[in-house]
Amino acid sequence: MASSTYPARRSPCKAVATMQNGGDVLVQVAAADIGTGARTVLRKIAAGTLGLDPERVHVELGDSDLPEAPVAGGSMGTASWGSAVVRACEELLRDGKEGRADTTDEVKADSELARHAFGAQFAEVRVSAVTGEVRVSRLLGVFAAGHIMDAKLARSQFLGGMTMGMGMALMEETLTDEEFGGFLHRDLAQYHVPACADAQHVEAYWLDEQDGELNPMGSKGIGEIGIVGTAAAIGNAVFHATGHRFRDLPITPAKVLTARF
Repeated sequence: MASSTYPARRSPCKAVATMQNGGDVLVQVAAADIGTGARTVLRKIAAGTLGLDPERVHVELGDSDLPEAPVAGGSMGTASWGSAVVRACEELLRDGKEGRADTTDEVKADSELARHAFGAQFAEVRVSAVTGEVRVSRLLGVFAAGHIMDAKLARSQFLGGMTMGMGMALMEETLTDEEFGGFLHRDLAQYHVPACADAQHVEAYWLDEQDGELNPMGSKGIGEIGIVGTAAAIGNAVFHATGHRFRDLPITPAKVLTARF
């Protein structure tokens, strides 16, 4: 078992919400949806603020000509973009035609607050005394990550993060040429990552939180919180199985076989 924590950050962001003919709303922000569901979540955020059906909200992303937005990283994408979308939609409700938002001053005002997502992760492993292989039988994560915006997307991201943590613990390793400094692992045949067979029983649950000091949605980022405790939980499970504390990742078969038990 291991605990997890990751900062609940957000960065300044701009957004525009415009009323269209027929009563639909166009929301524009230069966010990047890298497959984590930004379009879905931002549509839900805008629709909730405006009191509209999500089908009547259209989100335009992924263009540098759109209102300036931070990157999709650091577990701050939704918190940053969503804050600007909420403020733009609130302005649209007041104006009736267009709402524009820039959250720079708002983000600066609460920069002194300490805000984190938390979790606990549990791992069950099998270690072969013959081959040195470590197999993860089960992974379980329980998280407190603010208000969950979309349960299906959140669960997928938690599971993906825990799978990435498994890769960190057991497989992923970058080797460099000591003479020339080049990377020796150039493809996925050499740089190993977990496959479906490696992550057969992964479960994620969360405790919904209400915190008005986070952002207008009360959300926390969930990109990294699923990763950070997984490697430690697996390492603790391997220690429990072998009696040896491995302090360098990944825990490869070669390291297991050469350890002094």
